[in-house]
Amino acid sequence: MAKSAKTKSSAPLVDRKLIHELTKLLDETGLTEIEIEQDGQRVRVARGAVAAPAAPAPRSSAVAPPAAPTQPVGESAAVPIDPAKHPGVVNSPMVGTAYMSPEPGAKPFIEVGTKVKAGETLLIIEAMKTMNQIPAPRSGTVFQILIEDGQPVEFGQPLVIIE
Repeated sequence: MAKSAKTKSSAPLVDRKLIHELTKLLDETGLTEIEIEQDGQRVRVARGAVAAPAAPAPRSSAVAPPAAPTQPVGESAAVPIDPAKHPGVVNSPMVGTAYMSPEPGAKPFIEVGTKVKAGETLLIIEAMKTMNQIPAPRSGTVFQILIEDGQPVEFGQPLVIIE
């Protein structure tokens, strides 16, 4: 017993390897922060892209824009559009992983040019092992898809533009 107590007390407070792995994961996914808790120890790694407002408020795409501009799938307009300011933008309602089809290898729910009706499924976001269907908030034509299949997304991140 004394040996295990000694080993525990000499263990470093911070697991540097874990922090490096989480930092690498941030780089690979484009996320701005990640937090995990293991064996009662919590580690949070974040990038300071944009300062949050002083008063607690719901995050919006204006507060936390995507870390890097994403390439739209399909054709894009001749004039660059700021997705966060477009009136037809559909933002992510949660943090998770976005999927464009109901299962791997299946036909995607939408493509650029697809006509959708209000309430139709645009894509799925997996959060905490739950598949959440993201419905079209309005009827229209899919003008731009701002994410890729299997891409991690953040709350408020622009996903699709419907005109």
